[in-house]
Amino acid sequence: MLTRMASGLNIIISAHGVLQYTSTNLKNRWMKITQVGLTAPCNFGCDVMKKSVVSQLFAGIARLLGRDMKASGPIEGGSTIDRTMQTWNPPMTSADSSMLGQKNIVDSRTQDLQRNDGYIQSGSALHKDNIVGHMFLFNSKPAMQVLGMNDEVWQKEFQEEIESKFTIAAESVNNYLDVSGNNTLTEMVRLAIGVYSGCGEFLATAEWMPKNQMRPFQTAIQAVDTGRVKTPWKYMNDKNVRSGFRLNKSGMIKGAYILNHHPGDNSLYKGDNIDSWKYVKLKKKWGRQQLIYIREQMRPHQTRGVSEIVAGLKELNITRKFRDITLQNAVVNAQYAAAIESEMPTEAVFAAMGAGGNDPSDSFQKYGQGFLNATAAYTKQTSQMHIDGIKLPHLFPGTKLNMMPAGKIGGVGQDFERSLLRYIAAILGVSYEQLTKDYSQINYAGNRAATNETLKFMMSRKRIVADKLAFHILRLWFEEAVASNSLYTMQYRAIPNMYEGQNFDALTNGTWIGASRGQVDELKETQAAVLRIKNNLSTREEEIARQGGKDWRKVFAQLGRERKILEQNELWVDEKNGNGK
Repeated sequence: MLTRMASGLNIIISAHGVLQYTSTNLKNRWMKITQVGLTAPCNFGCDVMKKSVVSQLFAGIARLLGRDMKASGPIEGGSTIDRTMQTWNPPMTSADSSMLGQKNIVDSRTQDLQRNDGYIQSGSALHKDNIVGHMFLFNSKPAMQVLGMNDEVWQKEFQEEIESKFTIAAESVNNYLDVSGNNTLTEMVRLAIGVYSGCGEFLATAEWMPKNQMRPFQTAIQAVDTGRVKTPWKYMNDKNVRSGFRLNKSGMIKGAYILNHHPGDNSLYKGDNIDSWKYVKLKKKWGRQQLIYIREQMRPHQTRGVSEIVAGLKELNITRKFRDITLQNAVVNAQYAAAIESEMPTEAVFAAMGAGGNDPSDSFQKYGQGFLNATAAYTKQTSQMHIDGIKLPHLFPGTKLNMMPAGKIGGVGQDFERSLLRYIAAILGVSYEQLTKDYSQINYAGNRAATNETLKFMMSRKRIVADKLAFHILRLWFEEAVASNSLYTMQYRAIPNMYEGQNFDALTNGTWIGASRGQVDELKETQAAVLRIKNNLSTREEEIARQGGKDWRKVFAQLGRERKILEQNELWVDEKNGNGK
């Protein structure tokens, strides 16, 4: 019981009368709880006790009584006296304080796994193949209501023009959209997916290339290794600069400090200013995007991204070592070690091996050389004796050859290895079968269920990373195309100002067609797609994109051309299925 009195503060605790503390002047005093062993400074006023001291007081009382005050709560996970929980006391940290200090080392480790671990590398390739696929196409869907327009003819012409011109620019073999001239749009998006899976973030800058007759436009994208984003020395104490990014008071990124060279390339740039930075703002004054930074926050106020692989780095490292040891054990088991037993007395063997002599090595060499010479002379006449191509060794009389294979790893087997691989698959967001390419233990229903779960992950990753990057690039290209009067449909009639309201978003609205879902049983899944269309549960646009990863407008245009050719040549196609329906 705690009682506050006018002249001071009395603390009386009923523990069979063993503890009582009374003070009329608590300022700058020491509080001692006898029989508990707790001693703490009392930094509180004469009539107000601070919470921290109260907590220490009651913690000491709890130890005296053999109970934890927190354990009396209804949440078992909050217990601090349970033997399985008492040593688990993680610190309460913010998103940045718990991650930024170890950002470099965890990124280095995940990148090492992507280089040297076959399964992690396979998982990264699965992300690229299941999200982006062989070609990343834009499907234009301008928001006509936002634009205040109701012209279907213009809408159709605009969609066809922007899709065709952007696809030609984006997928040209000249790689116009890449500053380095190495990647098409599809390859840049695949690069972003791979980088994101390794470090949980992707960074690029929008550049304006010099005018060149060989270039149809000046907009280009420069992918940036996130390891180059560092805080300059002079801003180390600036609270608005975190891990290379400058933030405003609301936590919004205003720009990034990017090293001119990667820290790992310092040896290649001797004599240059390797610690020089370039500051890139998020946007130009008139709103044009300059910095493209993509990451998914796990907690509010999180500045940098982190890969989901980080949660399993310890297990992944152990798994890799386990595979190495297992392989080495298999190699050793394919060999053999031999021990020769002799009928000579122990004392004679020791003497022959040099025991008691001045130079044991000389005696041992003489003994070994004599023994080998005698054995060779004895087996000389039988060196050609074989059974099924295997040579039969003949040993010296009284000598035995004992085979001693290496021991096997106990307690583990294929089930243990599968459990490790399932753990890796869960971290990567794919199924065990997709990761290992082993479909021998699963049926069609199980495979479809696993594929559907993987699809959910891939679709969310596509929207967060692939679509966002592609939209940024599209908007940059579209802005230049409008400014240079390269789009006919934006000129021949009155179009609302693209910089007013959300007109820019409305004009560049659409979807991105990436990897197709694929089919395990083509007949069943095609029939299911037809039924969804017939019952108005889906559209041909959705099914064509889902099954083949194609643009429905191009598919319909091609079907129209084929139908005309069939009619011109008086050919016909039986469109009924095998059931006559």
